[in-house]
Amino acid sequence: MRFSVFALAGAAALAAFGAHAAEYAIDPHHTYATFAIDHNGASINRGRFDKVTGTIEFDLAARTGKVDVKVDTSAVSAGSQQFNDHLRSPDLFNVAKFPDMRFVSEQFVFDESGKLVEVLGQMTLLGVTQPLVLKANQFTCYENRMAKAEACGGDFEATIDRTLWGMNYAAKEMGNAQVRIGVTIEAFKKPAAQ
Repeated sequence: MRFSVFALAGAAALAAFGAHAAEYAIDPHHTYATFAIDHNGASINRGRFDKVTGTIEFDLAARTGKVDVKVDTSAVSAGSQQFNDHLRSPDLFNVAKFPDMRFVSEQFVFDESGKLVEVLGQMTLLGVTQPLVLKANQFTCYENRMAKAEACGGDFEATIDRTLWGMNYAAKEMGNAQVRIGVTIEAFKKPAAQ
């Protein structure tokens, strides 16, 4: 699924100003993962995961950092309780056995102007880890007046073949295993250690 992180897992978001790597705390009010999948060539099934946790480090000057984000798969919401229950079942996310998705990255890609364009990492879903590239649709850092702290965040997306992670339910019948995943994330810079 196009997650993510997972995001998820999500992953994913990262950044800041400064010459040294800084740590960022994920803002749960502005962070979530989504998926969208074709339903038999008719409608598009969409879902959202509202519980995303993890750690972020970023050094804008060095263009380096780390992301380790988990998405709570039991927190899926797709518009109806029946559909939510099926998504949580062994057919799909199997949340009893695999309670989260995880996205880990240590490689951010910038264009010549210094704009973040991709985050390269690994996503683990259903116990299977595969490479995942999250495209950055937008990303910036700014001073958040309410939190009185620097915030960095963006909107990321990818398209995956869910069967690569072993999520095979009805893939042949539906004729399409492609899933669009997205991660919207913001994080606040933590105060420097004294």
